[in-house]
Amino acid sequence: MKTRQNGSVVWVLLLGLFGALPSQAALRTKKVEYKQGDTLLQGYLAYDDARPGKSPGIVIIHEWMGLNEYAEGRARQLAELGYVAFAADIYGKGVRPKDAKEAAELAGRYKSDRRLLRARARAALDILRAHPRVEPRKLVAMGYCFGGTTALELARSGAPLVGTVSFHGNLDTPEPTDANSIRGRVLVLHGGDDPFVPAAQVTAFQQEMREAGVDWEMVTYGGAVHSFTVPTAGNDPKRGAAYNERADRRSFEALKRFLSEIFG
Repeated sequence: MKTRQNGSVVWVLLLGLFGALPSQAALRTKKVEYKQGDTLLQGYLAYDDARPGKSPGIVIIHEWMGLNEYAEGRARQLAELGYVAFAADIYGKGVRPKDAKEAAELAGRYKSDRRLLRARARAALDILRAHPRVEPRKLVAMGYCFGGTTALELARSGAPLVGTVSFHGNLDTPEPTDANSIRGRVLVLHGGDDPFVPAAQVTAFQQEMREAGVDWEMVTYGGAVHSFTVPTAGNDPKRGAAYNERADRRSFEALKRFLSEIFG
């Protein structure tokens, strides 16, 4: 009898001998309502239901357009890697800017009130930390653009984070000495040609980290501008914000390495 040694035949034989193999992942997602003060917020939770025991938790903070499919997709991406991911809602349930002008106004409102910004981020962290699938001593905050700024502010507030990651976020803060309250490591993934984060801001941030004795790392991607991980940002770097596939891929690999190092 002639046999065919290809992947399909081998797979059928294995199924016949042992039965169907168990699913390696059972991704679960759901919307989660929560509050900060009197403000109703709605985040997005993603985790692998097939993974036993507790897992590290990651808060993902959206860019200036608010919680949308982009941040939710990142949550699913991290859940597939074995983390419990919660995409936070900073603006409030149903509050979403319709265009860049509204987004700038809304983001600016929170950036000018860092106490409120931190409180909104902390509310999301507390929800994640209390989840029964989360190891509460293994928490990370990360964000994109506006969300990167927010993640850094959450770290500066002294939140119980073992790691903080900013993707193309602004690095300024009104109180640089608050960096003394950062508990964990910091990773900044930065576009080398980002016109919205000038060199002076980068220098000031690095000095802030040094003076506070933070374990920090900054990776700069040549040719990348603002929003380099966001496909909807377009492909024209001259506008100051544009998608860069290479920087997107490399920065996500840097994130995975960072998480692997801090979580073991």
